[in-house]
Amino acid sequence: MAVEKAESTELLAIRLPVWWTFGGLVAGLLAGLALAGTDALDPVLAVTEPTGALWLQALQMTIIPLVSALLVIGIAQMVRAARAGRAARRMLGWVFAVLLFSGLAAATMMPLLLDLFPIPPSAGTLLQTGDIAPQEVPGLADFLTSLIAPNVIAAAAETTMLPLTIFFALFAVAVARLPAAQRDTLLGVFRALANAMLTIIGWVLWIAPLGVFALALGVAARAGGGAFATLVHYILAVSAMGAIVLLAGYALAWFGGGIAPLRFARAMIPAQAVAVSTQSSLASLPAMLAVARRLGVRESTADFVLPLAVAIFRATSPAMNLAVAIYVATLAGVELTPATLAAGIAVALVISVGSVSLPGSISFVISIGPIALAMGVPIEPLALLVAVEMLPDIMRTLANVTLDVAVAAATDRPEDETV
Repeated sequence: MAVEKAESTELLAIRLPVWWTFGGLVAGLLAGLALAGTDALDPVLAVTEPTGALWLQALQMTIIPLVSALLVIGIAQMVRAARAGRAARRMLGWVFAVLLFSGLAAATMMPLLLDLFPIPPSAGTLLQTGDIAPQEVPGLADFLTSLIAPNVIAAAAETTMLPLTIFFALFAVAVARLPAAQRDTLLGVFRALANAMLTIIGWVLWIAPLGVFALALGVAARAGGGAFATLVHYILAVSAMGAIVLLAGYALAWFGGGIAPLRFARAMIPAQAVAVSTQSSLASLPAMLAVARRLGVRESTADFVLPLAVAIFRATSPAMNLAVAIYVATLAGVELTPATLAAGIAVALVISVGSVSLPGSISFVISIGPIALAMGVPIEPLALLVAVEMLPDIMRTLANVTLDVAVAAATDRPEDETV
């Protein structure tokens, strides 16, 4: 595993075996299909089931410390950015509006989509990846009183993510307001904690091909060919939420930046091509800067907004992460009450700040895990779904790059100009 230092965030950049993990998924599904109904299945499952369960537990153990560290770093960075001037505050206003729309879009549209196109019946086998005990979601009164945890340590032990998320968000704002020496010391501690957890989760994900193979074999043995249909259904449903955010980028450029949709679409093609081919917003930054200049965005605005957007803004995170949680909730029979969805949106908004610069596989685990926990949704299926994240991640990057440029255009537009 190769690890290198990322200059912009001072976090470790980890290269993961994405294609090998996808290959492990396909191989496990094919092996499960081949062994189903044979005498060899039980001896094989006696080895693969504990192997998959052990890998799953290793994946879960870093979620709380890594999320906490990344939240403190990300939110403190956003607070400092807000002090950079009027343009920065205007940009952050658009960022918050887009993230809120992203979360609300998934909360309203994903359940409707699953009603129109139900999850295949064989999908229930995805839940059979461990001992699952979904959390009990409180009523409205209990939900409101649970927002503040009287004992943060106990909240961490019980993985009650919403109060933990609120605590660390407030803690990050407080850290950003400390004198420079104290602030830098604390951020250094949390950055070191994040790097240590990233190293561990990098080790765990490096053996993901084996863990995913073990889990997929059992799923395919129980579900048969329906496992493939379920994964295709999942990929299309989650990507649809990203498509909604992508379309919102054209609307923002039009109404917020005064750029006609057709002109914006034509200008975005080079940056979107880089986004699809690299699946990296950072790699797409030079192309985004060129597009912004072609659209008439002032160079000073583009040079400030776009690098900052790459660092702190991922437009699709609330929509697509919440969509995954809603998909698993529907699968597990968890009731999607207004309180459940509100908890998911709240955590999704905050978590999106702390996972922007991470590889897709890592951000998938540490972003969706807290959302699912806050909604009382089992997180075990995420261990299998991470193997296909490379496919929805194409839509994530495409929409994120489009929204980055749209936000730059909206930030650059004079406040007194009308559409």
